Amino acid sequence: MKKTLIRPTSLAPNSSTPLVSPIIQSNVYVTKDPSTLDKIYNGEISGYTYAREKHPNSDILAKRINLLENSEFGFITSSGMSAIAAVLFGLCKSGEHVIGGDQLYGRTLRILQDDLPRLGIKTSLVDTTNYRNVLESITKHTKIVIIELISNPTLRISDIIKIAKVCKKNNILLVVDNTFTTPLTMKPLDLGADVVIHSITKLLAGHSDVTLGYFATNQSKIFKPIYDYAVTTGLTPSPFECWLAERGMNTFQIRFQRCQENAEKLALWLQKRPEVINVIYPKLGNHPDIKIFKKIFKGNSCNMVSFELKGNRTSADKFAKNANRISFAPTLGDVGTTLSHPSSSSHRSLSKHKRKKMGITESFFRVSVGLENFDDLKNEFRKGFRDLKK
Repeated sequence: MKKTLIRPTSLAPNSSTPLVSPIIQSNVYVTKDPSTLDKIYNGEISGYTYAREKHPNSDILAKRINLLENSEFGFITSSGMSAIAAVLFGLCKSGEHVIGGDQLYGRTLRILQDDLPRLGIKTSLVDTTNYRNVLESITKHTKIVIIELISNPTLRISDIIKIAKVCKKNNILLVVDNTFTTPLTMKPLDLGADVVIHSITKLLAGHSDVTLGYFATNQSKIFKPIYDYAVTTGLTPSPFECWLAERGMNTFQIRFQRCQENAEKLALWLQKRPEVINVIYPKLGNHPDIKIFKKIFKGNSCNMVSFELKGNRTSADKFAKNANRISFAPTLGDVGTTLSHPSSSSHRSLSKHKRKKMGITESFFRVSVGLENFDDLKNEFRKGFRDLKK
């Protein structure tokens, strides 16, 4: 009899498993009958239905990060910003109020300043390096406080312990973007946060070849509305990118340690350069939040260094062109060092006045320090400073 079925078979069960996670590229999954499908949707049995809701590769990656963050419910999204959007839009409704750090990532600030207010959600931006600013901004409608432990790109530090206590006392959800610090430095859920967020795109994946995000919580009642929003709006990722990120995470710990070591060396060296006005790195003794750093950080810091050159945009352009072996790119967390100019990239949507208030001038750079031999890195920076004002 002639076979006409297009997909009559699939991989047969066997007694061995692949060492490396396979890429399961299917966008849909077959079940035996409607009753089985009901049980999967109801959580009575494990299984997959449609890849927009979740799939094996996203599950594998989420569970891996869950282990690092001590989180029970984690979910992978299509980017770090989609994770932030899912959390804010999934948890908030019209009439509520959100407090955010005034030095958050530029696109996060844009959501807080432009998008939430359009939907009737009021927002306040405060300096979260002082927990009292959070306390004084709370209203009876405040639903969420969102912070970065180390802000992007000014590297200011929020006192998560005191802010978490304020939030708990006032029945407010604390959301922490842990991208810069990573769970090797800080586990926000252990310190009182309700939701943790990552841009996996950065240090966790580490090779500038994926765009993914992650959110997690230890409370199912918080997880469900965020998950529902992410799934409904299609913020879920492709299996291949999840697979690439999982592979990148195999070296995450050793990459992060080496990058931190290089970052500290670079910060100390930049402090001695006559072309540089200011250097920001959490471990430096002159960091404005050094007391908070010593209190809540246990050894690790981050791989980010920010500095300001003497001069203006002309000096910034000359430096980037001179140091042409350092990639000038608006990203961070790559195996190689990258140079970013917030005024023309991450924070370009903010007015010049707002950027200046944050300390972001036209000669301000953020460096994501990579794995290079430090002498090679130093020599390239030295080349970048050539012919600049001293």
